[in-house]
Amino acid sequence: MEDAARPGEDEFRALACSEGGATVLERRSPQVPGPGEVLVSLRVCGLCGTDVFKLAAANQPPGTVLGHEVVAVVDECGAGVEGFSRGQRVVVAHHVSCGECTYCRTGSETMCSSFRENQLEPGGFSEKIIVREAAVHSAMRAIPDTMSDETAVFLEPAACVLRGVRRSGIAAGGSALVLGGGSMGLLHLLVLKAAFPSARVGIVELLKERRQLAGALGADFACEPAGAKAAVDSISSGEGVDAVFDTAGGRGALESCLELGRRGSTVVLFAHAEAGEQAGFELNRLFREERRVVGSYSGSVKDQAAAWELMLSGALDASVLVSARLGLDHFDKALELVCSRQALKVLMEPGKGEVK
Repeated sequence: MEDAARPGEDEFRALACSEGGATVLERRSPQVPGPGEVLVSLRVCGLCGTDVFKLAAANQPPGTVLGHEVVAVVDECGAGVEGFSRGQRVVVAHHVSCGECTYCRTGSETMCSSFRENQLEPGGFSEKIIVREAAVHSAMRAIPDTMSDETAVFLEPAACVLRGVRRSGIAAGGSALVLGGGSMGLLHLLVLKAAFPSARVGIVELLKERRQLAGALGADFACEPAGAKAAVDSISSGEGVDAVFDTAGGRGALESCLELGRRGSTVVLFAHAEAGEQAGFELNRLFREERRVVGSYSGSVKDQAAAWELMLSGALDASVLVSARLGLDHFDKALELVCSRQALKVLMEPGKGEVK
């Protein structure tokens, strides 16, 4: 990341993409919210695996500001905004569907063209952010004093996870396996246990410390890949689990998931594969055993609302997954921690600061 001078009194800093997947802190001009919009000051923004994926692909136009897991404070409300006021802490998601198209009417809201539009300008890794009218209306929530920033920041990723959980068909008393014990894998564990407290959930993960954390967070087992089959058998009478959630990605992971689910089970793909990567499983296995493979890309407004209710109730608190808080000045360090698997969730904040 390149350095930039401190902004003037009315300017703000934004972490922008530059050539080759690099980033630079840019100074930008003041923003004024339009009708229905809200100007906020960033408190924290989570570094998501999607952000890392986009930077590694080096395919973002220069000037693009990533970041979408936002907790902020309201600075100014545009004309017509109701329910929010200066000084409130808020959490906001960046995607909102139209609610009227074929995709929205048939439950595929995350495929809606409007859903692909970023409702945060310029993006979450910015000291100042304009929240567009659609997000103010449907995807921004005031944070109660009893909830920390570290808890609230998981609203958007928790909604994404909850959508996949719902699409899996798992029910109370069911069984599930999560492939991968990173931040999203462990968030799957927490969401599953919050939504279905009686469900049996296992984690497959290479790193010992992450397996230990999974156990502390309520996993019924946490094992290395080599022990997955035996562990699954122990909670499923040898039949396999009801649902397998792939947070690792790729052909090999999918094939492992198919081996660990029972007949009639669902595999939920919740991770990027390499560009152009093809699956290679036997089609008759899906047909004869009535298995399902579904993708789960993001979280709709309804999923956001449901995740928020779990958080408000206290059933879901993922703040334990926060490994570090770093200033925007230290974005390269944040990337290093995540890519080297030294950290789970890293939060970016406006001020300068080393690892906390």
